[in-house]
Amino acid sequence: MKSLDTFPRLSLGLFPTPIHRLDNISAMLGANVYIKRDDLTGLGLGGNKTRKLEFLLADAKQKGAELVFTTGGAQSNHAMLTAAAAGRLGMRCILILKKRGVTECLGNQLLEKLMGTDVRFVDTDDYADIYEEMDRVGKASGVPYYKIPCGGSNALGALGYVDCAREIAAQGMRFDHLICAEGSGGTMAGLALGAKLFLPGTKVYGMMVDTDPFDEITPALMREAAALLDADVEITNDDFSLRDMCGPGYAIASEAGNAAVRLMAEKEGIFLDPVYTGKAFAGLVEMAREGAFRPEDRVLFLHSGGAGGLFAIE
Repeated sequence: MKSLDTFPRLSLGLFPTPIHRLDNISAMLGANVYIKRDDLTGLGLGGNKTRKLEFLLADAKQKGAELVFTTGGAQSNHAMLTAAAAGRLGMRCILILKKRGVTECLGNQLLEKLMGTDVRFVDTDDYADIYEEMDRVGKASGVPYYKIPCGGSNALGALGYVDCAREIAAQGMRFDHLICAEGSGGTMAGLALGAKLFLPGTKVYGMMVDTDPFDEITPALMREAAALLDADVEITNDDFSLRDMCGPGYAIASEAGNAAVRLMAEKEGIFLDPVYTGKAFAGLVEMAREGAFRPEDRVLFLHSGGAGGLFAIE
């Protein structure tokens, strides 16, 4: 198997991110709940996309790109962090976003304005329309350009979370359960593959915050990332578990998610967001209350960031 260290990679984040026990929530749930603070990755307001962008933007640089495109919803954390990373690297960035959600100058839109980011909206529900617009604008620019998919969720981006699993193993703690939000697939796929490679005995759970077919997307991305690594592993749907936490819809706050945001804020002084991490942590709370964890189990929750969106969605 190839080492992750052989892939081109930029230094954009502050790693390793800390892991600590959530004492008050652990006492309340009767479980040993820990948190991996990927909201503290250092770029922008932090978040999981920094790990992916270290690989993706290294690839863009290596290919001579001067202009970077990416996409997502109007309050996309990934889009905001891509703009922040591109600016730091001296690259021009254009965000072509779906005109869905809060488009006013709130949350991540405000942060993008502060960075002077070129933000454009397309009134569509089909990302194919977005990628066509990227090509149109990119060709018209006359400079080499690079397209990063929604969420940075392709095989190369997923290597960021294979590496995160390696980082967790190096931090010297064993976990029985590892829980994260699943919104575009790359983080979950990387963690699930990374667990197979570096965290034997750890079960990975994706809390789905969108309605995409993640039972197909996750193993496909795992196989593609494993192929990049020349990893001789068999990927099946038994390598992970999924739970539907979407509620009323993507980017629409749910009652359970909002309750989880308040719980984490009140008990631990940590802020989740209502679109991703709030819903994901609500899934962890539900599992604990259903008896999914033994008293001796160690449960690790990946805080994948999203603070910007907290100020745009009620």
